[in-house]
Amino acid sequence: MFTEIEQDNLAEIIANNETVVVQYSASWCGNCRIMKPKFKMMASQNEAIPFLMVDAEQFPESRKLAKVDNLPTFATFKNGVLVNQTQTNKAEVLAELVTEVI
Repeated sequence: MFTEIEQDNLAEIIANNETVVVQYSASWCGNCRIMKPKFKMMASQNEAIPFLMVDAEQFPESRKLAKVDNLPTFATFKNGVLVNQTQTNKAEVLAELVTEVI
């Protein structure tokens, strides 16, 4: 399930779901725009897991959960805990990250 969050409530979503996959992005980020359709495709292949798009500039509290310092950053959370994260513009690297938690 792909969702773009509209408020700074990522911590709440993580707490209420066993597994969550996040793409941190920004409107000015070219690689973020390149990765968004790949992220959405992966979400469609894993409908039971929330795949969330988070604007890292608009939602600073959500950004802190994965200590984001570069974009795009992808992070996986399981049972409320950050499992792993990576900064990438390669779909295969994102797929490896997701495979760790599904």
